[in-house]
Amino acid sequence: MALGWGIVGIGSHPDLKVAPAMQVANGSELVAVCGRDQGRSDAFAEAHGAKAAYTDLNDLLRDSRVDAVFVASPNSLHAPQSIQSANAGKHVLSEKPMAITVEDAVAMVRACRRKGVKLGIGFELRFHPAHLFARELVFQGTIGRIRLAQGQWARGERGATEHLPRTGLREWWEQPELVGDASVMMGMGVHVFDLMRFMLAEDAVEVVAMTDGQTARQPLEHIASISLRMSGGTIASVLCGRLLPDTQNDFAIYGSDGRITGNETIWEGRFGKAEVVSAAVNRTETFQYDYLANFVDELEDFSDAVERDRDPRATGLDGLFATLTTAAAVESARTGHAVKVVPVDV
Repeated sequence: MALGWGIVGIGSHPDLKVAPAMQVANGSELVAVCGRDQGRSDAFAEAHGAKAAYTDLNDLLRDSRVDAVFVASPNSLHAPQSIQSANAGKHVLSEKPMAITVEDAVAMVRACRRKGVKLGIGFELRFHPAHLFARELVFQGTIGRIRLAQGQWARGERGATEHLPRTGLREWWEQPELVGDASVMMGMGVHVFDLMRFMLAEDAVEVVAMTDGQTARQPLEHIASISLRMSGGTIASVLCGRLLPDTQNDFAIYGSDGRITGNETIWEGRFGKAEVVSAAVNRTETFQYDYLANFVDELEDFSDAVERDRDPRATGLDGLFATLTTAAAVESARTGHAVKVVPVDV
């Protein structure tokens, strides 16, 4: 039986990725949507085949056809809407970042645990075959002891020398209290923080971040370079930004016996290639372009997790650790000092 979905938030992300993926994902059915404006909600529902459109989350949560809620609202609303959905007995798949504070992330995990519902986080990079390939090779010890890892996700337009503020429905990205005191680190960096942890199976324990923001004059950054000391001794470097039109969104993992690289794999769509060079294995994998594939796999994984009563691939605890890492990066950028990542009890 298909999992009945409700989507909260009807911006470009759910419109271009989440809702279309629900239409083709096995075990998923889009039942209802919820936005601030009834006209836009109706249009979104009609475009994507949803059966109902609401402007009040309580109304969506009272819809008995809704089994799970995909939270795709502005960052500051992820935690309260996820907790509200969990309290109504609905499973929750929240977009990243799961919350804009560590305290809110902890509250989300506790609420879902208390109500016995699943909590997943929208880290779709965990579903790219290149990253699964790299993770398996690391676990097998193919390239020996891991020393260094790098990952970057950035974009921009040629000729742009300054950030152009977002307007309209995306204006909230320019407001620190709504986005979470960071722009590209919340929008892109959090993905790469999680990906480093996923591929390396190591937690970040210390963070040093340099950005062009986190100051009184410019509260939000547009370019960031972050170094992570990982629990197994690996040093990881993360680059993210919105003023870098020619960046290649790649990763690299260097070990004592070889390397694994990914070319153009750190992006929401699926394509690019991965290569391993070592004494034991020399192999290249190329991936055909499929814009929705990572999101489809994410939804199918979550539906299967509900059906089989198991954890989704990206859990609330994974989201919490990414939140801890991002919070440490923001503090480091603001203070100019290295910041320890301190685990919290949930």
